[in-house]
Amino acid sequence: MGTRRRRSALALTAAAATLALAACSSGSGSSSQAKSGSTTSTAGTSVAGAPSWCGSKKVSFALLDGFGGNSWRVVTTAAGKDEASKCPSVTNYSYADGQGNTQKAISDIQGMVARGVKAMVVFPDAGQAVLPALTSAFKAGVVTVPYRDFPGGTAGANYTAYIASDPTRDAMNWANWIKTNFPHGANILFLSGPPGNTQGTTEHVELTKDLPGPAYKFLGDSPFTVTNWDPSLSQQVLTADIAKYSKIDIIVSDFGPSLVGALPQFDKSGRSIPALVASDGNSLSCFYEDNKAQNPAFKLMTVATGNDNVRLAVDYAVAKATGGVVPSSTTFEAPVFEDSVSHQPHGVDCQKSLPGDIYLSAQMPGSQQAQLLKK
Repeated sequence: MGTRRRRSALALTAAAATLALAACSSGSGSSSQAKSGSTTSTAGTSVAGAPSWCGSKKVSFALLDGFGGNSWRVVTTAAGKDEASKCPSVTNYSYADGQGNTQKAISDIQGMVARGVKAMVVFPDAGQAVLPALTSAFKAGVVTVPYRDFPGGTAGANYTAYIASDPTRDAMNWANWIKTNFPHGANILFLSGPPGNTQGTTEHVELTKDLPGPAYKFLGDSPFTVTNWDPSLSQQVLTADIAKYSKIDIIVSDFGPSLVGALPQFDKSGRSIPALVASDGNSLSCFYEDNKAQNPAFKLMTVATGNDNVRLAVDYAVAKATGGVVPSSTTFEAPVFEDSVSHQPHGVDCQKSLPGDIYLSAQMPGSQQAQLLKK
């Protein structure tokens, strides 16, 4: 999910003005939180009144993005800063945005080391290109924690730990929903990002394992139909697939909001929008509410889009740097967020009074996210 945010930043910004690209809820945040290392090891000591991962050693902390210029990153950055603020031992907070420039992202890492930062969490959008800088920071004694996009290398040799997301879990949740609601099989169109992205290929392995043929038939390209997570390309792709396939029962998308502008193509073709399993977004939820009555086959299930992956990364880095209790988990597991059929953990929740490009599966309340986007 990480790299797609950079590739689709301009498209997301434009879409937000008209369709709202994020999931809606009451504005108080999701009641179902993702697993974020709450089960902890016994090592370390904590500051009284602070979270267990907050130790007593005073440290400076930095959060770095390879690219920070869209709503998903704005919310995620704010979540990371909020998490760090829970530990009084973090005496100084810094942030750097690589602006999609690999050399700047490298320079930002090097600059934080030169400033004496003791712990850093890094979204390594450029992947292995920033691995030497991460390794240099780690060897200089900085607690170095990349997250979400894998930079290569090995924990303990190139960085302190890598905090991963779990695309396999997402695919399992999607597959379980599909088996429950389409027990006799279905024609499935799976859409993901750029060619070869590890998120999409990992999800495809799990989906095809859990949904075997011939009952479940995967349409389109293998391992997935390429959209670059770009709303414009998604519309082109879906238009072509609607013309090519007379029966599409389910669309699986690992970035659901990018489809909002594309789904009306079904109506133009005289067909109902099919069931959609995806990651959440307010515009997607509101689009469902606006169109479900006219589309009898339209069902929606989403998993959390993962802004709070950063919170686990912050917990881990701060714990290692301050001497707190280190989370035992290095994997962020996003929960199911919405289900229009079972209403578990709750139904589709659209907040039309809030912007589309907010993510109400996140811990941060939607109203607070909306304020961030006004800045």
